[in-house]
Amino acid sequence: MTRTFALAATATTAAALVSSIALADVRVFHGSPDAPAVDVFVNTLPGAGDPAITGLGFESITPYIGLPTGLYDFRVTPAGAIDPIVINAEGVSIDGDTDYTIAAGGFLADIQPFIFIDDNTVDAGNARVRFIHLSPDAPAVDVNVAGLSDPLFDGTMFGMSGGYATVPAGSYDIDVTLDADGSQVLGPLNLSLDAGAVYTIFATGSAAAGTLNAVVVVDVI
Repeated sequence: MTRTFALAATATTAAALVSSIALADVRVFHGSPDAPAVDVFVNTLPGAGDPAITGLGFESITPYIGLPTGLYDFRVTPAGAIDPIVINAEGVSIDGDTDYTIAAGGFLADIQPFIFIDDNTVDAGNARVRFIHLSPDAPAVDVNVAGLSDPLFDGTMFGMSGGYATVPAGSYDIDVTLDADGSQVLGPLNLSLDAGAVYTIFATGSAAAGTLNAVVVVDVI
């Protein structure tokens, strides 16, 4: 009787400890315009273990994956292959109280990881929008909303986030212009934004190749 109680108490305590561990939400976005689909290995060498993410194609994003606080090694290879390792990010610090987007960006010859902290705070009466510039050969850009005199995001450079903007729910016509001279490089795009939702807009593709694109991801809805 006493032994049964002790085992039950131990199991309950262990479950409570596991449930109290903070998990970061981590997702991966493929933003390299000339890279093939990729596999992502987490804390294992390709060939020594299975990938955590398989066949992630350009302009695709994974769901959030829960990871406890710690240091992580992320290695990226072409899908179905164990070499070459095109990204080898070792000792990446992940905080269990934080959400992250890890984006593969740049052309394949210079591909690199960009790590963004996600603020998925919900505003019940408005939409929250973030802009991330991942077009490797496009200069700094502005993101403009029809009817507003000031850019929603101003002078965002490659590999950077313009931060978050809060806007009323509704339908918006948005274009992307060069920060230097105001010339339009993308758009107009019509976005329908819902109250209480959080969005990320990724600028992708190549300016020189004429493949600039906007990928809109719903982070929270």
